[in-house]
Amino acid sequence: LTMKKNTIHHEIIEMAWADEISFDAIEFQTGLPEKEVIAIMRANLKRPSYQLWRKRVYARKSKHSKKNKME
Repeated sequence: LTMKKNTIHHEIIEMAWADEISFDAIEFQTGLPEKEVIAIMRANLKRPSYQLWRKRVYARKSKHSKKNKME
């Protein structure tokens, strides 16, 4: 179970790092909402890597397709 969980987390981390994959797409594929993806990133990345990722994601509209729809 742990191996499978680590594999799943690895795939989620890859999707979260990819600029072109939105949180909505991750939720569609995995069933995990944005808050859970962020929690997985926080738990599995070193602190500086997590902070860098959060800065990138926060500033990037492509990660938030809901924000794109409002504009």
